[in-house]
Amino acid sequence: MSHTHGQKDKLIARVRRIKGQMEGIERALEGDAACAEVLRQLASARGAMNGLTTEVMLGHLQDHVVDAGTDAERRTGGEEMMDILRSYLK
Repeated sequence: MSHTHGQKDKLIARVRRIKGQMEGIERALEGDAACAEVLRQLASARGAMNGLTTEVMLGHLQDHVVDAGTDAERRTGGEEMMDILRSYLK
């Protein structure tokens, strides 16, 4: 079972909060809010997204690398994380 399955409700709640933040940004832009307000909301949404990403990455490392049942599973989990980090850090 995937680590995200065990944390599904918590992760979905975080995604919904981020969705609400994005909708707030849309409303601010539609309402001609001051650029400082839009930037503040963008920074908040980015922080929330980074927090979600970190939580899922740490769960992957714990379940698929640290606690992996075999060396082959550990290697696969590590390689997956390296690929993800390459794309994330571009």
